[in-house]
Amino acid sequence: MIALLDTHSFLWAVVAPEKLSAKMRGVIADPGNEIHVSTISFWEIALKYSLGKLEIAGCVPDDLVGIGRQMGLTISAPSAEESAGSHRLPKIAHKDPFDRMVIWQCLQRRWTLITRDRDLEGYITHGLLTAW
Repeated sequence: MIALLDTHSFLWAVVAPEKLSAKMRGVIADPGNEIHVSTISFWEIALKYSLGKLEIAGCVPDDLVGIGRQMGLTISAPSAEESAGSHRLPKIAHKDPFDRMVIWQCLQRRWTLITRDRDLEGYITHGLLTAW
């Protein structure tokens, strides 16, 4: 499986893995899977942290890149084409720009999005694959 961790899934994997489903902990730990975290998630975390809307136990956003790599995650940035084309993502119910870019990145690459966010289910009819 090739999958991308949604921002909350990435944070939970780092600081509170018990919040992930047992199935997803297994998927993330399985060396046969290719698990990614988007640079968009690092940006979202840093922004929310700087605004005082997010606290991270035992670290600051800068530490998360190295932690992700130590976990064996691949850090993936949206391409220029993905960024420029993201306006084509249907405007269903989700308006959060970070979530929209992560959804678009998964759709363009045909990756599964590891997320607990039920608001993203409207994108399943547009080809989004999710797992939890």
